[in-house]
Amino acid sequence: MPMSRWLVIAAIVAAAGCGNSSSPNPPPPPPPPPPPPPPPQGHSTTITVANNSFSPTPDTIPAGNITFHWSAGAITHNVTWLTGPSSPTGSGDRADGSADYVTALVAGNYTYHCTHHVGMDGAIHVNP
Repeated sequence: MPMSRWLVIAAIVAAAGCGNSSSPNPPPPPPPPPPPPPPPQGHSTTITVANNSFSPTPDTIPAGNITFHWSAGAITHNVTWLTGPSSPTGSGDRADGSADYVTALVAGNYTYHCTHHVGMDGAIHVNP
């Protein structure tokens, strides 16, 4: 085979291997979406019992433990649960100097009151 024929074949093979340089590279894939924000965690996991009131109420908290704290000088009160997706045990009667009452709450809406004082009511929304 003459040398010019080899040069033509080599030129064709080289041109075929280069591909089409005028087409752009495909765009990179989009980045993954950001993770969702965490659920709101609410205000406080401690409720103060004093002056014939619960504070704060209503409140929104994360699921888990909540503490009721009898403030200095508090007279006898209790936490008695009225509604909710679970049935926590009430606090029993407590006054200033009593140990805090701690209970665990699952997600849902709760209402509670003090059986000694009319109008001493509270409400809690618990996020999952």
